[in-house]
Amino acid sequence: MPIVSIKNTDYYKWGTHCNGWHLVASKSLSVIQECVPKGLSETRHLHKKAEQFFYILSGIATLEVSGDIHIIHSNEGFHIPAGIAHTLSNKHEQDLEFLVVSTPPSHGDRENAN
Repeated sequence: MPIVSIKNTDYYKWGTHCNGWHLVASKSLSVIQECVPKGLSETRHLHKKAEQFFYILSGIATLEVSGDIHIIHSNEGFHIPAGIAHTLSNKHEQDLEFLVVSTPPSHGDRENAN
């Protein structure tokens, strides 16, 4: 098995200026490193099957989960069970870099939530 990093894995762009790298993409597990510049966020959504764990590498995440706001700093994480609506935002000056681990993989299992 090769060593993986953002230098040798599949890259994708999401939202207006956000970046992602697939570190692990198997049938049962997804590990993605993402970068969200200041002032940007994802659309509020949920996953019917996938549970997710967000782990902050650098920056500060604002994570809204079922109406509750959580501020997550570097070297902290947050678990979101399947079926729970959430939004991740970067409301701070520094770029937000984090890992999102999903099982099963969340791609194709996303629906917008109000």
